[in-house]
Amino acid sequence: MCPVRPSRPTGPFNFPAVRRLREALGMDPGHVAYGMRAGYGLGHVTPDTVIAWERGLATPDATELAALAGTLWCSPGDLMGAATTLREHRLARGLAPEDVARGAGVELQAYLRMEETGRWRGSPRQSADLARTLRLTLPDLVTVTGRADELAELLRSAVTTRWQGYTRPVSKLLAVDKRTVEGPLRRLHETYQSRMVRTLSWGGGASADASGHAGRDFLDRILDHFWPLLPDAS
Repeated sequence: MCPVRPSRPTGPFNFPAVRRLREALGMDPGHVAYGMRAGYGLGHVTPDTVIAWERGLATPDATELAALAGTLWCSPGDLMGAATTLREHRLARGLAPEDVARGAGVELQAYLRMEETGRWRGSPRQSADLARTLRLTLPDLVTVTGRADELAELLRSAVTTRWQGYTRPVSKLLAVDKRTVEGPLRRLHETYQSRMVRTLSWGGGASADASGHAGRDFLDRILDHFWPLLPDAS
C-alpha cells in the first residue's frame, strides 16, 4: 500500500460524504484518484489516498479538497461539516484567500493573518462585505468575527435584568437597527423569566434546585434561544 501523503486539515471534513458521492456517480477510488491526477495535476493522489479520506484516516488539504469536489461534481461545502471558522467558510465556498480579501476590502496579508489567528479585525463596512462575499448568515458572521461570547454575555445580562438597557449595545454589535432587536430581546426576557417562575419553589428543596438548573441551562444556550427570534438571522 502506498503511503498516504500528510496534509494540513481543512476543517470539519465530512468523510462519509466522499464515499456516498463517489458511489452515486458509479466511480471507484481509482477513478477518483485518476480524475484528480489528470484533471488537477495532483500526481500524488492514489486510490489509497481516496480510501483514507473516506475512512477518516486522513484529511485533504485545501487544494486537494477543491480537486476532490470537482472530480465528484459537487461543491467543497458538500464535503465539509458545519463551518465555524473564517477559513472553513472560505473553503466551503471554494474561494481563494485573494477572493475573500478583495471582496471584504482588506489587504491580502492582513486577511491571511486574521484567518490564521481566528481574530477578525475588519471595520463594520468590511464585516458587511465579508458576509456578502462568503454568504454568511448573521449568526455565522458573529461567530467568525469572534463576537459570539460578547453577544452571549450581553444577552444574559438582558434577560436577568432590564432588557431595555441592552437594545443599544446588542444592535451595535450586530450592526442592525435598534428596533430590530427590541422585540427579540423582550421575548427572550419574557421566556427566561417565565421559565424561572414555573420552576421556582417557595419552599426550596428539589424544586429550587430544578429552577437553578433550568436557569443555567437557558443562559448557557442563550444564543440558540436568541437567533430564531431575530428577523433575517438565517
